Amino acid sequence: MNKFRKNLLCKTLLVLLGAFTAIMLVKYLPIILELTMSLDKFRSYIVSLKGLGSIVFIAFQVLQTVIAPIPGEIIQVAGGYIYGVPLGLIYSIAGMLLGAIIAFYFTRMIGSSFVEKLLNKENSQWMKDIMDSKKFSIILFIVFLVPGLPKDFLIYVAGLTPIRPLRFFGILLVSRFPWLLASVSIGSNLHYRNYTSTIIVSLLALISFILGMLYKDKLINKLSYSKDSQESYKIN
Repeated sequence: MNKFRKNLLCKTLLVLLGAFTAIMLVKYLPIILELTMSLDKFRSYIVSLKGLGSIVFIAFQVLQTVIAPIPGEIIQVAGGYIYGVPLGLIYSIAGMLLGAIIAFYFTRMIGSSFVEKLLNKENSQWMKDIMDSKKFSIILFIVFLVPGLPKDFLIYVAGLTPIRPLRFFGILLVSRFPWLLASVSIGSNLHYRNYTSTIIVSLLALISFILGMLYKDKLINKLSYSKDSQESYKIN
C-alpha cells in the first residue's frame, strides 16, 4: 500500500470515528452525565459490564479527552474508586493517550482548517503565539502541568505544529501523570474510606487548582509574550 492510500485510509477512518462519536454523544450524553455524577452509580454500571467494564471505562476517558463534555478529574477519580490505584491509573492513562492520539491526528490529517478557524477567536490568540515559540515544547509541558490552564483544545492545536508525535505524547504523559495519580488516589481512598488521605490529597489538589486559576492569565501572558506582540490576553 503506497503512502497516498495509507493517508486516505487513515483520513477515512478518522472521519468515520468522528461521525460515530458525534452520533453516540448526541444520543447518550444525558445518560453519560447522569452516570458520572455519582461514583457509586458509575461503579455499579462499570462492574455490571464485567469483562467489558475496563474497555467502557477507557472509552469514557477517550470521550472526555476528545470532546470534553465531562470533567476529566471525575473519570479519573472514578477509575481509582472502581479499580484502585494501579489499574485505575493504567486505564486512565490509556484512555487519555488514545484520546490525545485521535485529537492530534484529527488536526494533522483532516481538521487543520477547522482548528485554525477556532484559533481566530480572541481568547485563543495566546495559543497562536506559543505555536510560533522556539520553546513550544517547554511551554506545552508547563500548560499541561499547571492546574486551571486550558488543556484539551491544546492537543488539537499541537497537531498544527511540526512537533514530533512521540515527543508530544511524551510531554503530555509526563506532565499529566502527577494529576492523574492524584485523582486516582482520591478515588481509591474514597472507596476504602481512607478519609484522612483523601482530605490531604484533595486539599493539595484544590490549592494547586486555585493558584493556577488565579495566576493563569499572568502565566499565559508571560509564556506567549513576544517582541512583536504587546497585547495582554485574558483566558476564559
